[in-house]
Amino acid sequence: MAFSSPSAVTLPSERLGGIAGKTFISESIIAKVAGIAARDVAGVYTLGGGLARALNALRETINGPDTSQGIDVDVEEANVIVNVTLVAEYPTPLQQTAADVREAVVRAVEDLIGMTVTEVNVSIADIHEPDDTAVKPRV
Repeated sequence: MAFSSPSAVTLPSERLGGIAGKTFISESIIAKVAGIAARDVAGVYTLGGGLARALNALRETINGPDTSQGIDVDVEEANVIVNVTLVAEYPTPLQQTAADVREAVVRAVEDLIGMTVTEVNVSIADIHEPDDTAVKPRV
């Protein structure tokens, strides 16, 4: 029975309680952890861009949310590069949002998975404006 796949990462484990072994982590799990971290950053409206968001909206109605949407990971040994595509909230400062996303992704992947994040690239695909169809107060 094989435990690894082309999209899995093998990490050596430390000997705990006298038992040694390897840990296999799917790249999709790394993307999911990064996606959850990025999505929770203030100023991030949603992950993904254009067509991906439209397809995800349809997918969410059927299967529930895809927390790895807008996340692409490139793994080499125990190092990972994470690419994040997102839609920012207006009027959030974009450079600060990107910096906060980088910090959150690094912290989550390194703490939860135990891999070294060498790069987090953030692409801001769109800006979400507040709903201007809401009733505005009279002046």
